[in-house]
Amino acid sequence: MSFSSKVKEELSRQISTARHCQIAEIAAILSVCGQVSISANDHFRVIVHTENVSVARKYFTLIEKTFNIEAVIHVRKNVYLKKSNVYRVEVSSHEDTVRILQATKFMSPEQEIADDLSVMSRLVIQKECCKRAFLRGTFLAAGSISDPEKGYHLEIVCSTQERAEQIQSIMREFELDARIVARKKSQVVYLKEGSQIVEFLGLVEAGISLMDLENIRIRKEISNNINRKVNCETANIGKTVSAAVKQIEDIRYIETHVGFSQLTEELEETAVCRLRYPEATLKELGEMMSPPVGKSGVNHRLRKLGRIADELRENKEDYND
Repeated sequence: MSFSSKVKEELSRQISTARHCQIAEIAAILSVCGQVSISANDHFRVIVHTENVSVARKYFTLIEKTFNIEAVIHVRKNVYLKKSNVYRVEVSSHEDTVRILQATKFMSPEQEIADDLSVMSRLVIQKECCKRAFLRGTFLAAGSISDPEKGYHLEIVCSTQERAEQIQSIMREFELDARIVARKKSQVVYLKEGSQIVEFLGLVEAGISLMDLENIRIRKEISNNINRKVNCETANIGKTVSAAVKQIEDIRYIETHVGFSQLTEELEETAVCRLRYPEATLKELGEMMSPPVGKSGVNHRLRKLGRIADELRENKEDYND
């Protein structure tokens, strides 16, 4: 099961105790995958179509708990995806349908249905807890989260720009930096930061998924820190080795062309020590000398040996010319 599916499975079992929050979540699901059917004699039916069993289960449970209505669930195979099912949750009673639509503010007291079921009335989501329920229902019906092992991305696909802006506005009320991008015929509200997705999971009360994501984030952060440290140490070792190779080349050149007798005692001691211990650090070289020399002192002597070698090379070139 994917991480996104695990989140939805958890959310499908999270039932608010407050009736107004239950209504807000029902309205969120209806706004994404709900449809109102009107017969020739003005008989209303409300139907929810979804390919996600978690959405069907949650909507069925909420309808029963909130309105004491037992909906009917129909299951059929998806014509295009043979391994997938399509769930249709239907309330066929005219009176029950009117109750649901009026409670969710998709129908006026005069039984006029809203022009756009995708946008929720602010009357349904006035309280903070109802806004959380709205986000929970919306994500359950139209959201997804990428595998956090690979990256951090949460999105909610919307049918209209107005709906996307409504979701973005509510997210930003909770200080989530939600963005909107057009994708084909849809508008997608998304979050990219791992910490923002953690905040979202906390808002919609997906506590188990939140902890799973946090554990992955911590493990990845530790791994990244270790990799950065290893890469840094590897780079430093590479620089140290390259410097030592150059130092030895310079010292060998001096030894071959003029010998160490031309050097001061300090420089001769440093040259001999470097040749004898090619892998030693500057600190270790300094501790081997008598008297011991600091790291900067050793570095100064090696630089001086390098300049002597460079002068010898230049003089040789001038002589050859």
